[in-house]
Amino acid sequence: MGFDSMTEREQSVLDANQSFYDAFTGNDYAAMEGLWAADHEIAVIHPGWPPLHGRRAVLDSWRRMLDGGGSNNMRCTEARAYLGDAMAFVVCHEIFPEGELVATNVFVLEAGEWRMVHHHAGPNTSAGTRQQTDFVH
Repeated sequence: MGFDSMTEREQSVLDANQSFYDAFTGNDYAAMEGLWAADHEIAVIHPGWPPLHGRRAVLDSWRRMLDGGGSNNMRCTEARAYLGDAMAFVVCHEIFPEGELVATNVFVLEAGEWRMVHHHAGPNTSAGTRQQTDFVH
């Protein structure tokens, strides 16, 4: 296997990451809820928000965002997976009409599936010519 080839485990983490963005852009709260770990502590840092800790606070924030229309004009690009034994994280770009964020999504293996335990998105100041704005995803 060459350095640039993708392993099955890497692909499964990237698939979990894409499922997160599919739920986000599809305003699908049930799918979003199912993506987050149930047996591990979870947290989220939305742009411009304080950190939220615990399943109730994290999922309530997603419910509010998705009830408000989510971000169906957003797309995830340049996703790159980093793997450990039972944890992984993905660094990617979130492209919106309003600008670009960079995000880190952390996953753990739970019941044989990659489940999210942390999402953090913030401004990408190196986005080149893309307009940077203060917005919440």
